[in-house]
Amino acid sequence: MTATLASAAATGGELRPECQVLVVGAGPAGGDLARQLAQAGVDVQLVDQLADLSSAAFSSAAMPLEAIEQYGLAAELAAARWSRWQLIGPGTVQRQWTSDRTLGVVLDFGRLRCWLAEACRQWGGSVALGWKAIACRPEGRRLRTRLRDRRGAELEVLSDWVVDASGQQRALIGETSPPAEPLVIGLGCEWLLQAPLPLWQRWSDRLAFCLGSGWVEQGYGWVFPMEPGQLKVGVCRLVDPCRRQPALGAELERLIARLFPAAERRELRVLDRHGGRIRSRIRRREPHRQGRLIALGDAVSTANLLGGEGIRHALASSRVLAPRLLEAIAADTADGLPRTGGASGRRVPLPSPGRHDPLASYPQALRRRLGWRWSLSGRLARRTWLGLRDVSSDRRLDLLLQGLESCSAEDLSALLFDYRFERYGWRALPYLLGWR
Repeated sequence: MTATLASAAATGGELRPECQVLVVGAGPAGGDLARQLAQAGVDVQLVDQLADLSSAAFSSAAMPLEAIEQYGLAAELAAARWSRWQLIGPGTVQRQWTSDRTLGVVLDFGRLRCWLAEACRQWGGSVALGWKAIACRPEGRRLRTRLRDRRGAELEVLSDWVVDASGQQRALIGETSPPAEPLVIGLGCEWLLQAPLPLWQRWSDRLAFCLGSGWVEQGYGWVFPMEPGQLKVGVCRLVDPCRRQPALGAELERLIARLFPAAERRELRVLDRHGGRIRSRIRRREPHRQGRLIALGDAVSTANLLGGEGIRHALASSRVLAPRLLEAIAADTADGLPRTGGASGRRVPLPSPGRHDPLASYPQALRRRLGWRWSLSGRLARRTWLGLRDVSSDRRLDLLLQGLESCSAEDLSALLFDYRFERYGWRALPYLLGWR
């Protein structure tokens, strides 16, 4: 069964007082997990504090083409396809890498959230929107979660399991105390622009990034294509607690003024303004679980800070957790723990003999899935973006980009999406180690 965009609803139904699994957060991680659980016949309830999942759609949402098939996403979720990288800066230098095939897509993030929620519904799960999770406490072998709507009304949900997919808020699982390592925080601001078709076509086949302190201090800017006649223009940066940073809105307006002449700016119309933050720990050592409360997605630092990318890694975390949670649910059934049963009426297969805790391997399995390059890319992000604030740092970045000019567009995708730094050997190593 698949959900089509025509049937994907942005709003949810009533909050139910009891379910087998409560998933808090209908972003890519929570929505995809709820979809998988519902498909397996689990009585799952997906909740989110947004009343409309198509709103507050802040995400650059660029990903390689193969991710669409890998995570079973509908092709129509792609607002645009691209085959070219364009890097502008430092200064006015422009570099381009072009492929003769499609390299990736830019998703409509709001549509993606709606689509995942509707898929959960179609497989028999339930969706309740406009509810913010406040607290969660054990009650016997189950959990009781308190939620509040926008009018201040509160309800409680009793469930066997709770998944905190609330993102960097970690609404239920909370922060580590004391923290295992400091959080690295990124802030972003993005405008969705309506543009004349000839202007849109200039950017329609590429991901364009603006690099260097003259464009955005301690961060970068971007221009991504959306559906015909629409462009996403944004800026983001890492938060530097040691210095005062310019306002992001002013940085974005300055970037637009540099990219588009006055005559073109007069033809642009702002359709939406949005922004957000990502918080991540480079080594990802925060607790992934407290008993039957499990953290997922950005709640366990799956947002990668090098390119501000989160969707693919959030989906990857749900694919790591889902089979382990299904096995744990099956063990509940074998132990006689009451279950309410999914709408499909199907039962989850029982675990193999030799009882063990299937969720014990979840943190390690997620680390393996993200790979050894993860912490290296995080360190590189912190070094690159926090250090990008003057002419000397621009020169170091320019040296790295010069070393990449002979690469193919496919190689650049492998570097920026898969963090395959070793492909570039001695060209990139001096920069990575801080020798340049």
